[in-house]
Amino acid sequence: MEDVIRAYKCRDPEERIPVLRLELDYELALLYEAMRSQNYIQKQKCLQRLWELRRELLMLEEL
Repeated sequence: MEDVIRAYKCRDPEERIPVLRLELDYELALLYEAMRSQNYIQKQKCLQRLWELRRELLMLEEL
């Protein structure tokens, strides 16, 4: 519910979407490095953050 409220408060979703895409790319790069180094904790953090970014992006694209 907090995500929905935050999405509606965002004045211009078109400004936030490109930033989210950059954040997704960065987090994917971090995930790749975590997987290469077999860092399970970092991998889980990246996956959680990717899930959150994905959810926010989907909400903004629906607006």
